[in-house]
Amino acid sequence: MGANLPALVVVLNVLLLIWTMMLVGGARRRYGIQAPATTGHPDFERVFRTQANTIEATVQFLPSLWLAASYWNPRWAGFIGLAWIVGRAWYVIGYTAEARKRSMGFLIGFLATAALLIAGTWGVVRGMLGA
Repeated sequence: MGANLPALVVVLNVLLLIWTMMLVGGARRRYGIQAPATTGHPDFERVFRTQANTIEATVQFLPSLWLAASYWNPRWAGFIGLAWIVGRAWYVIGYTAEARKRSMGFLIGFLATAALLIAGTWGVVRGMLGA
């Protein structure tokens, strides 16, 4: 299971992105915001930002997950990746409800990405040094 856990995290990340996409579509209908507009109602704008911010965070998260899984430890990388998924879902739920409720989810996701990047970088450097 350990070696496959990062792949499961990638699947969950894709599902998270699909969920945020669906939230935006629902908010467009609810608030009457026609594409390509991205403004018009504060509640819609928060939902839209959760999607955009999650995509931006994914761009940092997935390479960090891959580095940590490949050059450090796939099992631990997967567990930290699961923490990122939980944190990001928390972020989406909090931010769509009220902007100030996004902080803890953001922090969990940020710390998970940082941990993965540090672990992956450590593994790459160790490998380059022949350790």
